[in-house]
Amino acid sequence: MTAPIIRHLTDLRACTKAWHRAEETIGVVPTMGALHDGHLSLVAAAKAACDRVIVTIFVNPKQFNQSTDLDNYPRTEEEDARKLARFEVDAIYVPDVTQIYPEGFATNVSVGGMTDVLCGAHRRGHFDGVATVVTKLFTQTSADKAFFGEKDFQQLMVVRRLARDLDLGVEVVGCPTIREEDGLAMSSRNLLLSDRARVNASRLIEIMEDVAGQLGSGADFAPLQAKALTRLAAAGFTDIDYFELRACDTLALLARPSAPARLFAAAWLAGVRLIDNIDIPAAR
Repeated sequence: MTAPIIRHLTDLRACTKAWHRAEETIGVVPTMGALHDGHLSLVAAAKAACDRVIVTIFVNPKQFNQSTDLDNYPRTEEEDARKLARFEVDAIYVPDVTQIYPEGFATNVSVGGMTDVLCGAHRRGHFDGVATVVTKLFTQTSADKAFFGEKDFQQLMVVRRLARDLDLGVEVVGCPTIREEDGLAMSSRNLLLSDRARVNASRLIEIMEDVAGQLGSGADFAPLQAKALTRLAAAGFTDIDYFELRACDTLALLARPSAPARLFAAAWLAGVRLIDNIDIPAAR
């Protein structure tokens, strides 16, 4: 059964007020559409944990650095609704820009400390756009829990910080990265890869896992990083935005996994920016 598509905030709030009056918990899965199995795993997690589930679909202009990137972002609302039908979500919230950023909108949410590294260093203002729209969606949906994928680990950390700092009363739940059979992290951007580039794309996680294994055996990161960059270039990746080892909780740079750590990567392949991250166990 296809869930109702709600486009106006007044209609959404009529639903959420009734659900809260009935003491039902509300889960929200914020997305920009073009749904894949990674998104759907978040929906499944929300369904298992909450009485009511809202999936939001909003291509947020504030988190794009280039207008062409915004224009080219896939928009597949009808197909997304069909994919969500089997989960029997309670609402699909598809606001237009005026519902999120009404005329005269002048407020910006900025999270310090975690947004000037990794993707934040290469996409200035991106996380301000994420933080602002997520704050809006949390308040508009009256959510008790929100579900985000670990594939965008930096985003997950930023959202957790803003929810805590602003006392939003939303539990931010992180869910494991869902991957294709060859290991490539699922992403809407994968649809933009040519057939040839799609074959080469799986080299990213292959190289990351090789490095992770050596880090787990006690190797220093610097020489592994240098070799990884050379291997990525040989695989057809052009600009490497970052390939870094960082602490899970603070995103501070690490020379070795002496604390709980993750390996982060962002690289361009055939004009498409791919990101990934994997957990690194403490060195033995």
